[in-house]
Amino acid sequence: MGTVLITGATEGIGFELSKQFAADGYHLVLLARNMERLQQRQQELQDQFQVSVDVLSMDLANPDEPEKIEKELKERQIQIDVLVNNAGFGQLGKFHEIDLKTWLEMIQVNISALTELTWRLLPGMLARGEGKILNVASTAAFQPGPLQSVYYASKAYVLLFSEGIANELKGSGVQVSVLCPGPTSTRFQERAGMGNIWLMKGWVMSAEKVAIIGYRNFKKGKRVIIPGIINKLIVQSNRLSPRAFSTAVVRMLQEQR
Repeated sequence: MGTVLITGATEGIGFELSKQFAADGYHLVLLARNMERLQQRQQELQDQFQVSVDVLSMDLANPDEPEKIEKELKERQIQIDVLVNNAGFGQLGKFHEIDLKTWLEMIQVNISALTELTWRLLPGMLARGEGKILNVASTAAFQPGPLQSVYYASKAYVLLFSEGIANELKGSGVQVSVLCPGPTSTRFQERAGMGNIWLMKGWVMSAEKVAIIGYRNFKKGKRVIIPGIINKLIVQSNRLSPRAFSTAVVRMLQEQR
């Protein structure tokens, strides 16, 4: 089937996507910060699916890491046929009350690293006339997000970037898709300080279900993938609602209970 590189692969949607690819016989390259956790996941996937699994311990908040990743792959003679840019994080709070370092690291991980990894691995796919890229955005991409303004804006970038290059690459043999899950039960919310907000008390999907739906539609070549009927309806309603109204609703949902 080929080899897939998945960032943020040890938890949540990233790990569940790893299982979907492994079940189809892909060789895996898992990338995350925690080497101990990577090795645990490596063993689990090898035992369950009998596929080869390589691991890369890298911190995408460091601007130097994407170039190091490319060099490491070349040294190991690993050809990436599918790139899954899944790594990302959020932070709940008013923009001016959170330290600048957090916002700049979020932009680096959610936007810059995703962009650079795509730029570095895409030429090889084009030279071979085949390849696939799956970028993980969010339903947050479709409207402003008070109390998570940088996160929502970063996911809007991922959505628009993915749709733009998908058009550029039409006819090249390289597919670009973007997965836009809604609220999902993962450790993401805990790290972002979102465990007690209204948004997480309503429609929440499991990471496994998001990955199953996302992977199935990715295989079909769908460009924008929104898992779940309710998430699709919410996105459509945001498109039809006055901008100020949808922004106010998001603000309400981000408030603490």
